[in-house]
Parts: sequence; structure tokens; C-alpha cells
Amino acid sequence: MFKKDLSIEFCGVKCENPFFLSSSPVDNCYEMCAKALETGWGGVVFKTLGFFIPTDCSPRFDALRKESTEFVGFKNMEQISEHPLEESLEALKMLKTNYPTKVIVASIMGENEKEWEELARLVTEAGADMIECNFSCPQMTSHAMGSDVGQNPELVKTYCEAVARGSKLPILAKMTPNIGDMNIPAIASMEGGAAGISTINTIKSVTGIDFDKMIGLPIVNGKSSISGYSGKAVKPIALRFIQQMRTNEKLKNVPISGIGGIETWKDALEFIVLGASNLQVTTAVMQYGYRIVEDMISGLSYFMEERGIDKLEDLVGIANSNIIPAEDIDRTFVIYPEIDKDKCLGCGRCYVSCFDGGHQAYTYNEETREISLNKDKCVGCHLCSLVCPVGAIGKGEIMFRDGKEKEIVM
Repeated sequence: MFKKDLSIEFCGVKCENPFFLSSSPVDNCYEMCAKALETGWGGVVFKTLGFFIPTDCSPRFDALRKESTEFVGFKNMEQISEHPLEESLEALKMLKTNYPTKVIVASIMGENEKEWEELARLVTEAGADMIECNFSCPQMTSHAMGSDVGQNPELVKTYCEAVARGSKLPILAKMTPNIGDMNIPAIASMEGGAAGISTINTIKSVTGIDFDKMIGLPIVNGKSSISGYSGKAVKPIALRFIQQMRTNEKLKNVPISGIGGIETWKDALEFIVLGASNLQVTTAVMQYGYRIVEDMISGLSYFMEERGIDKLEDLVGIANSNIIPAEDIDRTFVIYPEIDKDKCLGCGRCYVSCFDGGHQAYTYNEETREISLNKDKCVGCHLCSLVCPVGAIGKGEIMFRDGKEKEIVM
């Protein structure tokens, strides 16, 4: 495995690489975390602990699949750690003792100020390097916890202040995506003493219905419930929230731990170039195991080597300025599709999609199976290139609607 120095500082803490396990079933005890750290993960965000001990349901998972086993999206109905608080605190102590160079983050969740402050004190005494405040779990059975709190900026600020009273460790506020504007609670967390943001947690969902029983999935003794959705399907939403925070004047310099659909080094790089200097993973580990970190480390290392990039921090946020408000996009720019006749199968997919879902810019000769483009009708939407099964449609002629000569950036 090719390795480059991927060390990076996050909230004042030196990390050997940016890859952490997120607070979830994948790091629910000492043994799991130890195995992950030995596999190469830079740190773990230990599964959320609190005074509240939940009783989880069975079954508690569901998945949308692209192929027979590949998850497109994953649903879970799991709450915070079911282990006694003392047991989790002992696990934190052992992890820091046995893996002193790794970063151990304690995720906590309380039901009131007193609990948040006390939990902060306890995990600090246990040797944690950072504290993550879970304001975002969407399936807690108590409305005094989880995403109901994360949608309330006043509570977010108050509980961050409580954690800051209980500890001097860097505080991460884990945001819920089940909200219109994440910037509002994120700013409130900063005002309360948070040092960084973790985002996103899972999205409230119903992944499917059993038509024989007319019950949502998974079915728990004849019923189901709305709960969190994760995996590659949520990645675009996670990237959107990170971009919005990085371009907000009050949040643009705040350290971000990116979460949501990271499976490969390319996924990881997308989060990094949009401003995340730390990355958390769960769903991909649940499907493929801890060793995916080896591929992510190797892939990111090769990318940096090829581009002549020595420090990972040089990549953080470099794409933010190229994502601009919709009203600032150059709407005079048109690039027409171009068909590679040698690759084209004559299947007619582009014709059907353009006629039924576009601007009727293609003609199709059923006898010769020849495709032709009418530029007078084409608006350059490129739906055709997305549906082409063999990649025969690329970018062709460029024009500007206002007739002006302009710089073309491709």
C-alpha cells in the first residue's frame, strides 16, 4: 500500500490521517475500536454514551441496493450506546492507554445541562482527546435528545456551554441535516464554545414498504418507524451543507469533520476540497469492514503524489470558491453535445430521453439507427450524455448566447 504523510491538525489535535470511525455501531466497544486503529484508522469517535441506556429494536436495519449486495442507502433504527456508562468510560481509558498516538473522541448525549456537563467531565477524566456533542440522532425515543435538540439553536448553544464548563477539551457539535438551514445551529454552537462542526448525521427516512403487510421497513413486530438514512445516497446532501458553512462569513474558518457517504478515497477527497479537514465513516465499514481505510489512504496518497501536493491541509477547501450562487452562474454559456460515431450503438436512448424529458433536439432513423442533433432546438442540457450506455456523447461546440467573446474555462 502506497502511503504519503496524511497527517493533519484538527481543532488543535494532531491526527496521523483524517480517517475516523463515526459514532455508531462500528465502534461500540474497546475490541472494535482496537481492531480499527490497528488497521490504520487515525481515530475513532466512540459510540455516543450517556446516562440514558436505550433498548434497541430487532431488526433495526434496512438497505436500498443497486446490485445484490451493494448499498445505495442504509437505514438504521439504532440509538446511543446500550452499554453501561462505566463500561464505556473504561473502554475510553484503555484505548488512550494502549493507542496513545491515535485520536480518541468521546461522543456524548445528555437530557439536560447537568448531564451534558457531567458527561464532559467524565470523558475528560477517561482520557479523551476531544468531545463530540451528538445533537443529531434522528431516532431517539426521548424528545429531550438527538435531532430534536439539534433543530433548536438555543438548546445547542446552552448545551455547548454546559460541556465547556465540564471540560477544556475541543468540542465538536454534530449537526442534524433534518433542518433547512444548518448554519443557524452551527453558529449557535460556536457561540456556546464549540471548536468545530461534525456533519452530517443521518436523514429521517422511510426506505420502503412491504406491500403484503403494508408496513414500512424494517418491520418490528408488525410496525416500523421513521429513522436515519445514510450511505452513498446522502453524500450530495452532506457536501451541500459543508459548502454552505464554508461560505458563511461566521463559519468559513471553522474546522469541519465531514460525514455522509464516504466509501472511497475519491469520496473523501470531495469532502476535503470542500473544506473538511477530518472525515468520519460508518456505513461503508458496516458493509465492507475496517480495511477500506487502507484503500482510502493509498488512493489519497497517490493523488497527492501525482499532483505534487505535500501537505493534506493544502487541499482543504480549495473548491469552495468554484461553487457559486445560482444567480451568478454564466447563463449565456452553451456547450453542445457531440456524438462519437465510432462508439455510438444507435440504441436510441439519447433520442428517447431528449424527446420525452428534454427539448426534442435529436432525430432517430429507425432503419439506419442513425442519430442526428438539431442545434436549433438543443439547449445544451446534456441529459443525453448521462443516459448514453457507452459514453459516446461528449462535449462539442461552445457558443455564448449574447454573442460576446469570453474566456472559456473547462
